[in-house]
Amino acid sequence: MTIHARALLFDNDGTLVSSLDSVDRCWARWAEEYGITEEFGRVELHGRPAAEIVAELLPADVVPEALARIETLEVEDVPNDGVRLLPGTKDFLDSLPADRWAVVTSATRRLAEARLGAVGILPKTLIAADDITRGKPDPEPYLLAARQLGVDPAHCVVFEDAPAGLQAGRAAGMTTVAFTTTHQAHELDADLVVTDLSALSALVTDAGVEISVRG
Repeated sequence: MTIHARALLFDNDGTLVSSLDSVDRCWARWAEEYGITEEFGRVELHGRPAAEIVAELLPADVVPEALARIETLEVEDVPNDGVRLLPGTKDFLDSLPADRWAVVTSATRRLAEARLGAVGILPKTLIAADDITRGKPDPEPYLLAARQLGVDPAHCVVFEDAPAGLQAGRAAGMTTVAFTTTHQAHELDADLVVTDLSALSALVTDAGVEISVRG
């Protein structure tokens, strides 16, 4: 299978890098600090903006302070083995022109830049939680990325590991590629499902990028 695209849009956590251990320990500490460990255990974390999670768990007057706290905890945890590259990420991104791809993350810009910088990924275009009003599964983040790259959404490919992100990509009218890094294949509704970026190769042409499954 070969997918043709003019722009490639990557989720970050679970797609380019793994920060699951950091997310688990930081949010567990945060929930304990705010005395909501029981309520927290029922909340879906992955692929959602922190602002939505915090607003779901705490009264409105506490949200700004609590949101700042979880961001600080996660940023400070980055040097503590808080992030690592997933297989294939560096080689795949190195094969792409800087103006053909973007990172589209539910993390804040401060946190996203800390995690990406720690593993040497410096995207020319980064869409973070600060840039949007509606997070995934709404298509807004991916549509904004396509607009900034100057590419029709129909010519974009979204790379994701979470159902919410894949839903956002589909709603934006984009081709979707799912990775089984955090969810099982049967949980992922996408045009193509593979293990991670190590399963794919990219060929840059005058017309765009041809993405193929290795082997």
